Amino acid sequence: MTEPPRPPGAGDPGDRPDPTAPSGSSYEPPTAPLSGAPAAGGYPPPGGYPPPTGGQPPSGGYPPPGGYSAPGVGYPTAGGYGAPGGGYATNDDKTWSLIAHFGGPVGVIVGGSLLGWVAPLIALSAKGQQSPTVQAHATASLNFQITWAIASAIGFVLAIITCGILFFIPLLTALVPIIFGIIGGVKATEGVVYRYPMSYAFKK
Repeated sequence: MTEPPRPPGAGDPGDRPDPTAPSGSSYEPPTAPLSGAPAAGGYPPPGGYPPPTGGQPPSGGYPPPGGYSAPGVGYPTAGGYGAPGGGYATNDDKTWSLIAHFGGPVGVIVGGSLLGWVAPLIALSAKGQQSPTVQAHATASLNFQITWAIASAIGFVLAIITCGILFFIPLLTALVPIIFGIIGGVKATEGVVYRYPMSYAFKK
């Protein structure tokens, strides 16, 4: 036998129409979004920023989360560290530093191996109290030149005592401050205080 038709509303509860649904449309229960899928309206903007009006992201996109500054702002770019002129605050500091280093070899060549300390001493006296940079360069050169001026004096004495047998010692003690003085000057052009070898710290 066939089942007689049921009156409206007396069927299975799952078949009952939703009274809140508009007439003429079928009602579908809401479904949860898939795991990881964005909800309606998309993800919220990073950093807790309120969404812009109109539902569109601002021009250029949202700022990065964490409050990081944009590139080029804040930390200096590569090569931006240090004072201008290769580590010197002014060109005057660089000039006096080069005089302190190159003046040593010039003094040895022009005035003899005992006068290499004159130029660094002048640089230290003229600018050393005003510029810590010049003071560091001049002090390093002065200590080295004084050390080898003393060595040259001892070499001359030995050459005289031995009647010229040790004549090469004064030549050697005159050549060393010339070579290393030039090296110190080259390093000074790069803004580096050269650490002279075989030098005694007469001046701190």
